[in-house]
Amino acid sequence: MEQNNKVKDMISEVFNEIADGIKSGSFKSKVKIGLTTLGSEHGVCEMVHAAEMAKEKYGDFDIVLIGSKVESELEQVVVETPEEGHKKMVELLESGYLNGCVTQHFDFPIGVSTVGKVATPGKGKDMILATTTGTTSTNRVEGMTINAISGIATAKAMGIKNPKIGILNIEGARKVEKILTELKEGGYEIEFGDSLRADGGVVMRGNDLLAGTPDVMICDSLTGNLLVKVFASFTTGGNYETTGAGYGPGIGENYDKLVNIVSRASGAPLICEALRYCAKCAENNVLTIAKNEFEKANKAGLKDIIAKNTKEKKKEDGDEDVKMPPKKVVTYAIAGIDILELDDACKALWKAGIYSESGMGCTGPIVLVAEDENDAAMEVLKKAGYK
Repeated sequence: MEQNNKVKDMISEVFNEIADGIKSGSFKSKVKIGLTTLGSEHGVCEMVHAAEMAKEKYGDFDIVLIGSKVESELEQVVVETPEEGHKKMVELLESGYLNGCVTQHFDFPIGVSTVGKVATPGKGKDMILATTTGTTSTNRVEGMTINAISGIATAKAMGIKNPKIGILNIEGARKVEKILTELKEGGYEIEFGDSLRADGGVVMRGNDLLAGTPDVMICDSLTGNLLVKVFASFTTGGNYETTGAGYGPGIGENYDKLVNIVSRASGAPLICEALRYCAKCAENNVLTIAKNEFEKANKAGLKDIIAKNTKEKKKEDGDEDVKMPPKKVVTYAIAGIDILELDDACKALWKAGIYSESGMGCTGPIVLVAEDENDAAMEVLKKAGYK
């Protein structure tokens, strides 16, 4: 009798899969995505609504609710607290029962940070933000550089074969551009986007954020965190996040759990898309793609290039007493020097007998020199590692 019931269950499951395949147009096996429901500022019902919305809207992945007992046809794993929910989530991920999970406030190790996805208002285009929570590195430039690899991997998991990256015009951007350029020269395949502003370039402005100019926008996690919140809730007054797909999956060189993060202020429409984002990451093996991307970047010299460009320059004897050469009219602007190195770059030129001044152009910090000394100045700056 028991054997007959098992056979009936198997037959029923097969027919259900066939029916789902006919409905969705796909007969591939479904991934199973968890959703922890405790801890939201909008309550458990909002989380359940999001899960049911995702099932109705997409229907091509299974959802498991992890939280208090609720009225829903979705599969449930009952826990009493958010902490217990995270413990159960990790257990289900490690056992392979879940392929991924969407949750709030998860502690990632150093070296792992989340790659978000926002809907940009200018043209309605999705854009990857790398990164949005977590700490890739305690060094800002190193962190942003590694974020680029994580962002590229995630974009590829979203089906973008050759994602174009942009570097947000924040502190450290020019140094990151220099490192990534060297990495490309070392053999790592990377596509630089071009700002929509007239002067172009891979360093992007606020206009590019709104238009979604690159496929992947590189920034530090604190900036990315702020941007996700602005993009997600600028139409609601801030306390209810509606658009985009949240902070995204935690990505690191050898990280092996697919955990996507949303905010406690996230509403059902955003969480619905976060579940879909997580499912797509699971279906396309984002963690394997990330591992491969880091292997290729390391082969191209990633770690050595970062080390060379982020080590502190040792002050030589007499550096403090470098005398400024006689003043000249300076009208030639040299861009592309990080703001933290601007004063040192000027001193390097003074030491070489070239008068220079620091300034701030429309696109960022600049060094000003005389027109007839621009070639010599560029050589000095390149030799000193500022260009």
